[in-house]
Amino acid sequence: MEYTRGEVTGIAATIMAIAASCVGIGRADTSHIALTPAVAVTAATPTVDPELTIQRVLPISDPIRYGEWYWEDADVPADGALIITVDLDARVLSVFRGGYEIGATAVLLGTQEKPTPTGTFPISQKDAKHVSNLYDAPMPYMMRLTNDGVTIHATTVQNGFASHGCIGVPLEFAQKLFGVTHLGDKVIITRGKQANVGDALS
Repeated sequence: MEYTRGEVTGIAATIMAIAASCVGIGRADTSHIALTPAVAVTAATPTVDPELTIQRVLPISDPIRYGEWYWEDADVPADGALIITVDLDARVLSVFRGGYEIGATAVLLGTQEKPTPTGTFPISQKDAKHVSNLYDAPMPYMMRLTNDGVTIHATTVQNGFASHGCIGVPLEFAQKLFGVTHLGDKVIITRGKQANVGDALS
């Protein structure tokens, strides 16, 4: 499965802009981001907090396929706020630090019977060698999002696979993500850029 990079950056820009406005610091300025015309984000009032303004998206020209991931954090300030966005329609997870996208990957998601939830979730637990007590299955580099077992963790990410609601990422990407996240970091999960992210963040 392939994902249009222009759509993904448009979704990310929208999520970050709404995230900024919903925490009471004004809407993010995304006017300097080069997006495809179909998904361009209208420029708005600059935010007073640059950590919630998109400073850069990764220069990924090709569609992101299952199993592929990107990571580039050179020259990105290490002390910036970390925000993870997941778009269920695009099946893409992006990692922003201080407004700079430092990672992106295609993800494995839940089924209709056990869907991945939408909303904003703080990381509440981390365990590099976690084993599911529900399914007795390894969940390497687990980062817990909900009390009923929804997490981000390493798994085989390929077409035809699904989860029980978790967000599955490739092993090497999971290692990197686990290394930069902290308890309390926010994960914003939406379904497309038209999703009501404001409700998710309230």
